[in-house]
Amino acid sequence: MYVTLIAVAALWGAAAGTLVPRAAYRLAVEPGEGWRDACPAGHGYVPGARGWLGPARCTGCAPAARAAAVPLLGAAVCAVLAAATGPRPELAVWLLLAPVALLLAVVDRRVHRLPDRLTLSLAAAAPLLLGAAALLPGHAGSWRLAVLGGLALGGAYFLLFLVNPNGMGFGDVKLALSLGAALGWYGWGVLLVGAFAGFLFGAAYGLGLVVLRRATRKSVIPFGPFMMCGTLLGLLLGALAGS
Repeated sequence: MYVTLIAVAALWGAAAGTLVPRAAYRLAVEPGEGWRDACPAGHGYVPGARGWLGPARCTGCAPAARAAAVPLLGAAVCAVLAAATGPRPELAVWLLLAPVALLLAVVDRRVHRLPDRLTLSLAAAAPLLLGAAALLPGHAGSWRLAVLGGLALGGAYFLLFLVNPNGMGFGDVKLALSLGAALGWYGWGVLLVGAFAGFLFGAAYGLGLVVLRRATRKSVIPFGPFMMCGTLLGLLLGALAGS
């Protein structure tokens, strides 16, 4: 059953990952620009939810090679979450939130932007879903700490934004609300580890760019992906500790 759970989670992550490219393409625009309503070849997307799901190129385009990186990454993330969490109620929450986090990471990497429609949706969904998980038997976390964790990490990022608005985007502040809730579910120790890991990953990436002379110390990097990597590490450690 345990192996089956991991396999199902991996398949879910891969399937969800195949739906990310179009949404990422449509949302990856500069501030002030509207979301893209046509594919790279200029064909308009169908209205409604179907216009947001699938590859960037629509069915009217000539067949193109599909990038496998996003589905593979989605499969890997969901598989390791399932392996660490096991058949506990919060696993369903992690699997539901993971594709949205993956979409945010792709958009932020492309245009250094975290759209409100995603960050605010996550900020609302994370505590609500964890509240539902807390009502089920076998969970290994605390809904109260999840709510407090979201407020604490969001508040900490807001202070950093006030101190250095050029180095910390307000989208990062809104993203911190949901990531803090996820980390807080497993307690303050996991919250601190996950938050610190995000800064550590971001600093290592920035230093690597400087060493390779692909950036300077004043260059701005998309920080959202590193926040989410730190959160993933924290969740894995928290889930394993609660096993």
